[in-house]
Amino acid sequence: QVQLVESGGRLVQAGGSLRLSCAASGRTFNTYAMGWFRQAPGKEREFVAAINWSGSSRSYADSVKGRFTISRDNAKNTVYLQMNSLKAEDTAVYYCNADTPVIRTATPRGYWGQGTQVTVSS
Repeated sequence: QVQLVESGGRLVQAGGSLRLSCAASGRTFNTYAMGWFRQAPGKEREFVAAINWSGSSRSYADSVKGRFTISRDNAKNTVYLQMNSLKAEDTAVYYCNADTPVIRTATPRGYWGQGTQVTVSS
């Protein structure tokens, strides 16, 4: 079982940067693929970024590619999402997801955190 807690969300201006963190419990953290999803008001939850168990493979939604970077530190049981060049369209609640063997981008399963609010003002 994995427990996830996101943090780092806040109000930022368009063009700014922000780093989100997801702290995980459990000694088996390094066996899980990790992902970030987001949900804006009135919209479905959508895939943002994913990283495999070792950190050797990463994937991104087209809308954030080149602006966001996902990373993980297995020694600290933590996953990060570095968000640069933020746009108003990035405003959403961001959720951390853990699954095995891979993150299911279209139909995610596994464990979820409570979410952290990111608001980008233009």
